[in-house]
Amino acid sequence: MFKKILNSQSKTITSAAVILGAASLVSRLLGVFRDRILAGKFGAGDAMDVYFAAFRVPDLIYGLLVVGALTAGFIPVFTSYLSKKRDADTPRTVLGVSSESRSRSGTVMPEEAQYLANDVLNIVGLGLFLICGLAIIFARQIVPLIAPGFGPEKLNLTISLSRIIFLSPIFLGISGVFSGVLQSFKHFIAFSLAPIFYNLGIIFGALFLTNSFGIYGLGLGVVLGAFLHMLIQIPPAVFFGFRYRPVLDFYNSGIGRIGRLMIPRTFSLGLSQFNFLAMTIIASTLASGSLAIFNFAYNIYAFPLGIIAASYAVAAFPTMTRYAQEKDWKSFGQSFSSAFRQILFFIIPASALLIVLRAQIVRVVLGAGMFDWNDTILTITTLQFLIFGLFADALVLLLVRGFFAVEDTTTPFILGIFDTLIRVTTAYFLSRHLGVAGMAIGFASGCVVYAVLLWLFLRRRVGDMDRKKIFSSIIKILIASLLAALAAYGALRVFDDLVNMKTFLGIFTQGLVAGLFGIAIYVIVGLTLRSEEMLGFWQVITHRLPWSKVASKKETIE
Repeated sequence: MFKKILNSQSKTITSAAVILGAASLVSRLLGVFRDRILAGKFGAGDAMDVYFAAFRVPDLIYGLLVVGALTAGFIPVFTSYLSKKRDADTPRTVLGVSSESRSRSGTVMPEEAQYLANDVLNIVGLGLFLICGLAIIFARQIVPLIAPGFGPEKLNLTISLSRIIFLSPIFLGISGVFSGVLQSFKHFIAFSLAPIFYNLGIIFGALFLTNSFGIYGLGLGVVLGAFLHMLIQIPPAVFFGFRYRPVLDFYNSGIGRIGRLMIPRTFSLGLSQFNFLAMTIIASTLASGSLAIFNFAYNIYAFPLGIIAASYAVAAFPTMTRYAQEKDWKSFGQSFSSAFRQILFFIIPASALLIVLRAQIVRVVLGAGMFDWNDTILTITTLQFLIFGLFADALVLLLVRGFFAVEDTTTPFILGIFDTLIRVTTAYFLSRHLGVAGMAIGFASGCVVYAVLLWLFLRRRVGDMDRKKIFSSIIKILIASLLAALAAYGALRVFDDLVNMKTFLGIFTQGLVAGLFGIAIYVIVGLTLRSEEMLGFWQVITHRLPWSKVASKKETIE
């Protein structure tokens, strides 16, 4: 049963998004648990500043060399190879292997796809091994560039920890190739489970390895998580026909296509990574704990991004790519519009409720052990400013993939340059007066500018994208979200005197009841306004309830 589930394929964007969203929810909840452990053990001080700073360069390497190549280049090219019809009359052999790879399930991977997957796997693995090896050697020269405000002792600790974490991009890079293969087959189970195993590795390090190795245990946990991230995706890739071959062909035409797509995407991702790098540099010059505060707030902010926006964007990408290759722009627009509206349907009310419940959320998630009241206040303030850019950041994930689907990675890069100038400049100057909260304002403003620019240029490239339907949905979603936020705020005030606000249980109960009340109002208003997204969501929910299944069986019998 487990093997069957692990190797299953998704037939629709919605089913894929549900799988990705559910797994992302588990992963994000584990991430919340991870942050609570870190905050409780180390607080928001020098230790967490060191940990997050040590993460930055390895994350930069992974983001530039793996995510850039795979999301922008490998999946579209590999998908096009899978769709090619094999000429049965002229079978070919590569390295002594027949022209196709057939798995036990009967899944056939064409020769060109098999060859390309192995070529990319070997190039990525070798490249990351060399780059990460050099980064370990020259960590003493690299780390001071991203943490110029750290003192000597804090800097030395960051250098040592980063050398351990530099091993993780190697495993994540190999895992990324298998992820690309599985996504191209519209298999999202193992791909969505991988971040869960990654977080489990970090949690294991925080709970057990830190007892023996101190903060270095966190680095070992990251490496363990990256290894598990890779391990979980290998069996399904084999199930779908992947077989390893010692290929290393830099002149393969597929590698050339990936390279052409990847180079501008890498620059574009470089801008995104530079934004976080700049935030690290700015935070290192502020009060101790500022970098930890920003990262803790960002992780809460990113919770709905991973569950909702990333899930729909990843699920819609293969479908949009296929329509783009077929030049079916009407279907492309409808597919894009559906994902766009579904993202806003969840993200806008989530943003409204996050603003209302920010204090309860921060205290419940992080308020333990060494994480004191001052840390809590700073995180609440930072979070509230980040949230104003949440809807834009969510749409960027889809909009960028819209450009990738039409094999245009240059436009997002050019627009990203303008976004970076606004984001970093605003964050720097406001941080001089507002501290870490100023960084959050700058970050959010850049998200909004980038999303607007991407929308305008993508619409010019592919056409209408069902614009009227999108705007009609947005109005209804905004009305329902505003009323939901007001309802949640009213519930908070009612519960002020009904629960003990000095206890974890009291704060959790107050936030939970207020949040559920707000969600209920959002559903009621959405149904009243006849929101298409709400009606569809309500239909899915009611059809999955036990009594609806009984009723359906009764109707069938009658």
